[in-house]
Amino acid sequence: MDLDQQIQELLDQAPDDGVTPGAVQAIAPALKLVAGQLKHPQYHILQTLDGRWVMITMNHQTQADTSKNVVYAFSTLKDAMTSPATKDPQVIAVPIPVTHILFQMVAMTSIDGIVFFETPGNPQQGSEVTRESIQQLIQAHLRPLQQPSASPPSDIA
Repeated sequence: MDLDQQIQELLDQAPDDGVTPGAVQAIAPALKLVAGQLKHPQYHILQTLDGRWVMITMNHQTQADTSKNVVYAFSTLKDAMTSPATKDPQVIAVPIPVTHILFQMVAMTSIDGIVFFETPGNPQQGSEVTRESIQQLIQAHLRPLQQPSASPPSDIA
């Protein structure tokens, strides 16, 4: 599924609440921009049987009191199955389109980032996309839409 099809699927699955479809449409360019920089159209996310994503807490190498929560996104099912978390029978690897992963990350405040393992067979080296960077990019895309329209001329009577 290409990125446009993924965005359309997000729109089709959005609740018809009068807000969410418009929000998805507004942030779609930011999601596509980031997704386009990644190598794969979908990744495997580890999740529990009830659908919760498995988070990994990473500690800073030199600052012991600093940590962050990330989710691993594997390019292949085989790589996902090498994760120690899959030893738990309650954890499965689920393929998810990349734009859906990025969209979910924005909504999940407990996640600081997603580590994408781009190279099959190399689940030790990944590229992190932070929630903060996605949010900043989304804000940059939304800013022009939030500009107030021009004021009416002062001589209108």
